[in-house]
Amino acid sequence: MAEIDKEAVVAVLNKILESELAGVVRYTHYSFLVFGFGRIPIVAWLRQQAGESLVHAQQAGEWITTLGAYPSLAIGPLLDSHTFDIASILRESLEAENGALELYRELLAHVEGRSVALEEFARQMIHTEELHAGEVDKMLRRPGSAATAPHRGMGPAE
Repeated sequence: MAEIDKEAVVAVLNKILESELAGVVRYTHYSFLVFGFGRIPIVAWLRQQAGESLVHAQQAGEWITTLGAYPSLAIGPLLDSHTFDIASILRESLEAENGALELYRELLAHVEGRSVALEEFARQMIHTEELHAGEVDKMLRRPGSAATAPHRGMGPAE
């Protein structure tokens, strides 16, 4: 098995760490902006996503230190349209999730055939992110419509 390019892998893992930490902040922030009859389940879902992002950030950080490197203290970009509209929040969420998905695909490209454990980590995270993007896509659809929302981002890199 060929060796990984540790510097490149750590760079991607640090981007993942930053992206997932931004997800913690973003989803928590979004949970404050939900009003109306559907508030309770939507807030619960957003806070669940914040928790999931924190777990993903912790996993990336653990991989960085396993590889003998120092985890980033930076945080990724925070998207915010300053709106209370749930559809806008979900579209921003989907955009951020698609960005994270691309980072996990980039990680996979660096480790595929070189590290079974890192390859499995990347594949599992791609699996999780694709399922999550699919759920957000379903939430963005009009009730009664089976058609996917535009810019789903679950296929090959665009």
